[in-house]
Amino acid sequence: AYDIWQQYEPETFPGAENVNAYALFTFDATWLLIRSLEQLCSVTNNHSSPCLSIVNDSFCFNRHLLDSSSLFDMINNNTFLGVSGLVQFSTNSTDRVSGVYYIVKNIQSLSNELNYVPVLVWSSLDAWTPHSQQNTIIWPGQSLVAPTGYATIAGVILRIAVIEAPPFTMTQQVADTNGIITTKLVGYIPDLLAILQTNMGFIPNITLLPANQSYDGLIDDVANHVYDMVAGDVTILAERREQVSFTDSIYDNSLRIIVRNTASASPDFWFYLRPFSLEVRLCILGSIILSAILTYLFERNANDVLRHKSFLSKIVMSIWYPLGTIMGFGVDYSVRTGAGRFLTFSVFFLSLVLISTYQATLTSNLTLRQTQNIISGIDDIKNGKIPYGRIGIVTNSSIEAYYLQEISNGIRNFYPLRTEGAIFTSLLSKVIDAAIMDEGVLEYETSSNYCNLTLVGTGFDPSAFGIVFQKNWVYEQVLDVNILSLRESGTINNLKSKWFQSNTCSQSSDTSTGSSIEVMGGLFVTFAVMCGLSLIFFIWLKLPIRRRLSQMVLNLRYRICPLARTSSDIQLDVQRPSDVIDV
Repeated sequence: AYDIWQQYEPETFPGAENVNAYALFTFDATWLLIRSLEQLCSVTNNHSSPCLSIVNDSFCFNRHLLDSSSLFDMINNNTFLGVSGLVQFSTNSTDRVSGVYYIVKNIQSLSNELNYVPVLVWSSLDAWTPHSQQNTIIWPGQSLVAPTGYATIAGVILRIAVIEAPPFTMTQQVADTNGIITTKLVGYIPDLLAILQTNMGFIPNITLLPANQSYDGLIDDVANHVYDMVAGDVTILAERREQVSFTDSIYDNSLRIIVRNTASASPDFWFYLRPFSLEVRLCILGSIILSAILTYLFERNANDVLRHKSFLSKIVMSIWYPLGTIMGFGVDYSVRTGAGRFLTFSVFFLSLVLISTYQATLTSNLTLRQTQNIISGIDDIKNGKIPYGRIGIVTNSSIEAYYLQEISNGIRNFYPLRTEGAIFTSLLSKVIDAAIMDEGVLEYETSSNYCNLTLVGTGFDPSAFGIVFQKNWVYEQVLDVNILSLRESGTINNLKSKWFQSNTCSQSSDTSTGSSIEVMGGLFVTFAVMCGLSLIFFIWLKLPIRRRLSQMVLNLRYRICPLARTSSDIQLDVQRPSDVIDV
């Protein structure tokens, strides 16, 4: 082609080294159009109308070739070897089927000027090969040796966005020597960025974003080149990797559930009776009644204490004996018969087992109640133990994606929260009963700021936080290498210990581990009732009406069985009410 050019137009030929590469493709494209038009006219030569008929229109963009579809078919069917390589098209692509070329030009300083010198060419057939002019590649530093490693980031200004989320990123008011107060960023992320800056030498331009900034919005900002990096508690997700890239993990995370640690404190006046089931309590009552009947049967005539008592007193004293023996405080008389002694042994044995069981079960129940919460883990939430509308979820976050996928099957039936701080205020105001959030944030807040909130269950849905940057970022490798180096050296673990293992609540909290009045109140109520009954019984013994009621009972007995009258009963008839002794 150059020879033909020099032969017919030598005055316009600039020399082979000065021909622009795009001119070669323009030449082939023009030649393809000429060949296709020639074939089109050869096919339509016998028609009355011209082969290049144009549909005219007042609006120029509506003008078109009458046989344009035929022309496109001619173009797709034309194949020839052009000056830029094989020229061939198809209906399925706007690119050439083969013969696609790229040229790499090396920026070189020649005669105090920058020149773009072609050094490599690429085609679909040969991949990268040296340019035909055999130009030498000049590397940075005027070196002919290809460098190894990766692009350095030293001195590069990076636009870094951080989001306020304790303890990852927090603000602190600091006063200098002149008393001027400035806002300083502190936390896990600022410390990490400071270490990376020292090791890598970049210049950070940090932007603090508010806590209500959505995490998905941060991903969009990086993808749209608003920021170079985002550093914070941003979870690495497959969906997000489609838009941006992440470094290796800067924090190994999992999700936890947070609730109020007083959620289960409700009055239970009969808690002290819980160690025994209703069936066992009925069996204990039946055992006392049976023992009382047997005691009366065995001892009513053989025991001096019971022999001279009235029938009612014998019944009361017979009940008193097994009851006092079971409770362990003894009674004020002893049995006299062999059968009574054997019965006493049986009651003692029953008492030993019952008291031991009661003590062990009550202790266990009290211990469990101290640590009992409204739910025990993620399975209770999945099973609907608490209403879904009482579960707080931060919207536009990875936690929302987990909830929709694993719990609600895509239904947004949770209580929406805009910020992480809203989790704690909503729990304390009882707007929600539970919330799901990242483990690191919850551990820090419950051990430092919100001592009356607690975590339940174990961690679930393990994940990792990473620094976000643009896809195919030139500094990706140097950043990844430095992050891995910090993990291997233990620097990441040291930062975790510094910011996530504080325990202010355990030092300042006055929360007692003792049993609350809601748990033990029923015991004192029972004691008060029994004291009241004792007082009523005492008053009963002192009132004259007792004498009258006793006389009515005796008269009724005499009418039923006249022979039952005893000498003590005769004396009772003639005594004054003030002289009456205990029947």
